[in-house]
Amino acid sequence: MKRAEKMTVGLLIVLLLLTIAGCAAGPDSRFAACPAGFWPGLWHGLISPVTFVVGLFSRAVRIYETNNTGNWYDFGFMIGVGIIFGGGLKAGWGIKSRSEKEWDEIGEKVERKIRRGIADWLNEEKKEDDGEWREISGRIEEKIKRELRDWADK
Repeated sequence: MKRAEKMTVGLLIVLLLLTIAGCAAGPDSRFAACPAGFWPGLWHGLISPVTFVVGLFSRAVRIYETNNTGNWYDFGFMIGVGIIFGGGLKAGWGIKSRSEKEWDEIGEKVERKIRRGIADWLNEEKKEDDGEWREISGRIEEKIKRELRDWADK
């Protein structure tokens, strides 16, 4: 990236942050008699990361509106924060990340190969000694290592 492009991107980021900071919650004398309810709580939860950063540099900006209606404001605020930070939706809805899916696929492949190997071994109608068990466990271990190496090389 050229220097001019870097400066343009940096300027755009600063402008974006300043624009977002304009949405920050703070004292507003026009609404002092009107406590914040559910919808302002939701909005303040959504912009909480921005108000946190702005609040580090300004005593006038707080993350949480102190003049609120109580439980409804708290409920809206927590929903807003949950939306921004994920709120456990992935865990609650069973959504898996890409790496979790890859590990599940590897586990399924390894399990299929082990089952196939065991089925083949059981179908051989020979009696084998303990040395055979060590050989089988060594083969399984080597297959797992190969699968993991192949997956890591992707």
